[in-house]
Amino acid sequence: MPITSRSRLAFTPSLPLTLLVAFFLLLLIAGGSARADVSGQVIVRGGATLIMIVAVLFGPRPALAEAKAVWLILLACIALPALQLIPLPPALWQALPGRSFFSQAATIAGGPQPWRPITLVPGATLNAIGALLIPLTTLILMLQLSDNEHRRTPDALLFVITISMLVGLAQFSGVNIGTPFGDNGPVEVSGFFNNRNHFALLLAIGCIIAPAWAFSGKRQQKWRVPVALGLTVLFALCILASGSRAGLIVGLLGLGLGTIISWRGIGNAVARYPRWVAPAAIGLIGAAIVAVAVLSFAANRAVSINRVLTIDAAQDMRGQALPTVMTLFETYFPAGSGYGSFDPVFRIHEPFALLSPVYFNHAHNDLLEVVLDGGVVGLLILAGALIWWGIASVRSWRARPIMRNPLPKVGSAAILLTGLASAVDYPARTPLIMAVLTVTAVWLARKDFASGPALPQSGRHL
Repeated sequence: MPITSRSRLAFTPSLPLTLLVAFFLLLLIAGGSARADVSGQVIVRGGATLIMIVAVLFGPRPALAEAKAVWLILLACIALPALQLIPLPPALWQALPGRSFFSQAATIAGGPQPWRPITLVPGATLNAIGALLIPLTTLILMLQLSDNEHRRTPDALLFVITISMLVGLAQFSGVNIGTPFGDNGPVEVSGFFNNRNHFALLLAIGCIIAPAWAFSGKRQQKWRVPVALGLTVLFALCILASGSRAGLIVGLLGLGLGTIISWRGIGNAVARYPRWVAPAAIGLIGAAIVAVAVLSFAANRAVSINRVLTIDAAQDMRGQALPTVMTLFETYFPAGSGYGSFDPVFRIHEPFALLSPVYFNHAHNDLLEVVLDGGVVGLLILAGALIWWGIASVRSWRARPIMRNPLPKVGSAAILLTGLASAVDYPARTPLIMAVLTVTAVWLARKDFASGPALPQSGRHL
């Protein structure tokens, strides 16, 4: 059959791409909570298992060499909690730091010391391994995609972020849309997330992806430019309405990084106009965002700014708990207390002055909690991941020409925002953010993006 112009433009998604889009839609609806006891965990993990089985049995072989570092980091993250579940002889276990309190149980009962694993809460550590089904499934699907399909993954991710933003706008307008598979807490401007900080981070990543999506390739699709600008403004306003203080910081960084990554494309788009048009347009957009932010604040609608101005950091539970968290670090390092054990271990050491109805389930500094749970081995894995990110980021940002390979830079910037947000919260424990982080890590790892345009050209059918 002859190849017509229409058939050249047609695009039929493969099984891995179809499964990836379906998986992200599932995560959008049910993957907004990091808690182990919500019904959404059953749905997303069951879905991840089913999708992974289908992908392995009927999909192509994953191209592991394209993201070898990502594979190694993920396998190390799975192996460490698995090792923490292996029972140790009593003498060896009692020699670990921080175990004397727990060894008293057998002494009081009058029985011999049993064999125990390194982790103090085996059920929570097993749950941590189960949570890693999400990035594992995402990574397998990403590495089964063809080069052309890799360049379409930003479309799918931007669509998911946009849907989440629209739910947040509905919540902002007063519509009582809660998280369908979360903890059923008070409805906030947080999309389908249980945590507004995680919602704000997702929108900040959208502020990076949208400009790259609009200004990629030598020729941009004209309709994408106003759509991307409108989405970016809405993302920024939703961050303001969310009440996330950390979201303000990552949101501003996302806007700045998205502009830097797309600057060459923006310049090419306005090359037919005088030179002052590009900076003037960006200035007007920035001024519009600032003006709307000021008006929102004046109308008492910019919740994030209000929280920055009205909440005293000294009275913040996170600041008050930090000394106790550091005590845990000193008590259990270098063996660690076991992944997922923070909540019960913190309650053991929690001083009476901190007792309150507030549920302090994490350290709200995930970088510190990873080391607290994983000990020196967790520290080495985290350090290795950061070193890889730094080396890969330098390589991606030094690549030329800039706008022919935006995805590695977008991946680098998105991981940076996630790391900064993790310094004051725990977004990477949420299934949807896990999957987004995996996708952006693959974007950063793939070197072949430098050889050609990383997003679909304007002439390609979507």
